[in-house]
Amino acid sequence: MTAMPNKTPPGHRGSGSAKVDGASQAAGVLLMLSGPLSILMGASGIAEDSLFAVSTWYAYRFDLTAWGVIHLVVGVALVVAGLAILMNKSWGRGAGVAVAGISLVTQFMFVPYYPAWAIPVMALDLMILFALTRFHVGADGGR
Repeated sequence: MTAMPNKTPPGHRGSGSAKVDGASQAAGVLLMLSGPLSILMGASGIAEDSLFAVSTWYAYRFDLTAWGVIHLVVGVALVVAGLAILMNKSWGRGAGVAVAGISLVTQFMFVPYYPAWAIPVMALDLMILFALTRFHVGADGGR
């Protein structure tokens, strides 16, 4: 019987190990920051806060309550993905990439309503995507 080499992806050392590499840990923390920000934006949208400007000539114009629900759901998903990465779950990186991408698109569509909020959160989502999708070469040269 031959031993199989350990082929776990970079940043994950299996479910038995509690160690997460630096970039994955940073992405998890950033997800834990982006999630509550989206939840707060969702709560403001659901409450139909006067904080948001409503334009009549915007292609992605939804009711503020609909935007609030969208941001609330995305925010909860961001928090779940962030916790999964920080707890070194095998599905955490994939979920983080997917949810950060969805968050980036929804923030882009939300720019006309509140650009001072949406643009920095878009930058945060881009940093998350970079941290989770970077190419990692180990000490063995990637072999």
